[in-house]
Amino acid sequence: MRPRLWLLLAVQLTVLHGSSVLQQTPAYIKVQTNKMVMLSCEAKISLSNMRIYWLRQRQAPSSDSHHEFLALWDSAKGTIHGEEVEQEKIAVFRDASRFILNLTSVKPEDSGIYFCMIVGSPELTFGKGTQLSVVDFLPTTAQPTKKSTPKKRVCRLPRPETQKGLKGKVYQESLSPDVCMDTTAILQPHRSCLTHGS
Repeated sequence: MRPRLWLLLAVQLTVLHGSSVLQQTPAYIKVQTNKMVMLSCEAKISLSNMRIYWLRQRQAPSSDSHHEFLALWDSAKGTIHGEEVEQEKIAVFRDASRFILNLTSVKPEDSGIYFCMIVGSPELTFGKGTQLSVVDFLPTTAQPTKKSTPKKRVCRLPRPETQKGLKGKVYQESLSPDVCMDTTAILQPHRSCLTHGS
């Protein structure tokens, strides 16, 4: 069956989305432009003439969205590409029960949801899909900031003032947190103190 023909017939067939028969990994992948991507589809059933189709849905699933045929793997012919596909960028190969879609030199326009599918009788069976996001720059992990150790700061007491009615000298209150206050300064009028900065 030609790829274009089965797409026309697909609307007449029962569709099974997210079947456990086809297990796709990973569920989501983000890669940088011009890199290579490998998407896996493992078949949990054995068919005599196994054909695995790979499709792409460029936009979020909706009533208006459609599947674009990319390629299929045929047990006798190997990879068969869709008509409007860059064949040098897409390959499908088999590794035991897994069917790998290999994409090279991906671009942002290659982003979308990729589905593997088998054609049964009378239904189409889809995997759950792999969402591919192609970006020019991958986000970088922010380095943890190091907490700086506060330096010790020398603070000096303000000059003493003589208050009426008291013997000796006392220190006036200061509203500045950087000024050290010492109530024993009456006996030690020239004392300095050390404190840790906040």
